[in-house]
Amino acid sequence: MEDQGRRPAPRLVQEAPRHHRLRGGLTVRKPPTTDRRPRIPLGRRLRRDRTLLLMTVPALVLVLVFNYLPILGNVVAFQDYDPYVSTNGVTAMLESPWVGLAQFDRVLSDPSFWDAVENTLVFFFLQLVLFFPVPIALALLVHSLLRPRIRAFVQAVLYLPHFFSWVIVITVFQQIFGGAGVIAQALRERGHEGFDLMTDPGLFKFLVTAEGIWKDAGWGVIVFLAALAAVDQSLYEAAAMDGADRWRRTWHVTLPALRPVVALLLVLRVGDALTVGFEQLLLQRDAVGPGAAEVLDTFVWWTGLRSQDFSYAAAAGLIKGLVGLVLVLTANKAAHLMGEQGVYRK
Repeated sequence: MEDQGRRPAPRLVQEAPRHHRLRGGLTVRKPPTTDRRPRIPLGRRLRRDRTLLLMTVPALVLVLVFNYLPILGNVVAFQDYDPYVSTNGVTAMLESPWVGLAQFDRVLSDPSFWDAVENTLVFFFLQLVLFFPVPIALALLVHSLLRPRIRAFVQAVLYLPHFFSWVIVITVFQQIFGGAGVIAQALRERGHEGFDLMTDPGLFKFLVTAEGIWKDAGWGVIVFLAALAAVDQSLYEAAAMDGADRWRRTWHVTLPALRPVVALLLVLRVGDALTVGFEQLLLQRDAVGPGAAEVLDTFVWWTGLRSQDFSYAAAAGLIKGLVGLVLVLTANKAAHLMGEQGVYRK
């Protein structure tokens, strides 16, 4: 009767004893384990989390409508799609003739497509080398500021350009580096010859990279500051007690803490290698010409919407998506080989 109010002790699982032999001939036996907690049925979990699930329904609907349903439109890449066959786009897809892989042959044999691929890769490598390290350096500088007010002011200044549209960003650069900009006018007033960087095809790729750094580098600081905030301060104190100066603490404590975040963002950036800024380049395409500014996104837009060759543009876009998927998987595999998690675990 005295034991009825007590909770029963967990039942031990009878398993074969496991012995581990250590140095010196000592043998340690692994203790038996207890039963795992019973798994909650799916229906009970749905009832328990129904409020949270209802909150995610609007986001799921948006993703479904704007991300997954348009995938069905890729079927026109295998057709000779004619939107004028019917007033209904779905009916036009059903009535358009199938041509198999003929559109892909057209894309891969088009020199303009390969020129766009070359420009896209050039922009990507420049942004990877010049743009990617800038948010890391800015995060380290902001993190080193001790006064909260100064840190908040610097962060606000860095975040502000992210909310500007590309029209405003290009206008600002035009007023500074254009033929009638501040620098060119100042040089002419002093008897020197002016310049116009905004219409120079040779320097255009560096101009695009500079515009991207000014607009989005400060916004990229947020992720790295969040990673730095999670670093245990006792690590810095222990390193300081061991005689490490600021640079050695940065090298041995701060940078290893940023390594997983850097690996994740690098994987995502490599997967997005063929997308280098549609609106930014489209706005400046006429100023420098398609030879310097044509990338895959503008190429698909120009051939698909302006020329109304929708099947050709869909085939080019599908090739871009498949290459991006391969790049993500390859970069994620490289992250696993370096010991990082990447986008997903092994």
